[in-house]
Amino acid sequence: MIVRTTDEITGTNRDVAAEHWRSKRIILADDGVGFSFHETTIDANSVSEFHYQHHVEAVWVVEGTGTLTNHETGEVHPLRPGTMYLLNGHERHRVTCDTTMRMLCVFNPPVTGREIHDENGAYPPAVQTS
Repeated sequence: MIVRTTDEITGTNRDVAAEHWRSKRIILADDGVGFSFHETTIDANSVSEFHYQHHVEAVWVVEGTGTLTNHETGEVHPLRPGTMYLLNGHERHRVTCDTTMRMLCVFNPPVTGREIHDENGAYPPAVQTS
């Protein structure tokens, strides 16, 4: 059994920040459960471009409002608490935050916690461990 709090993660190598967002990586690949689980906060009045070419991501919005733009189709979806989106087709997308947004995210395959978004907003392929 694994029990962690976000307070324990704050300020550790599991607490990753970039220009407009912060991700607390609660479960990572080295936990050996087949997925990673993160609490991600994105700043108000910001725009972030992402493209997870090697991962499927599910996102559950728990605080804040904004929009999700699917660059593949042009569709725009409102984001608010209670909204879930699943990037099961590796869609290039944009998250525009009207207010600070807090989201709970699951990645498959799990991330290691050391990934850096590349120029396309993607993480590198997962490294298989056995």
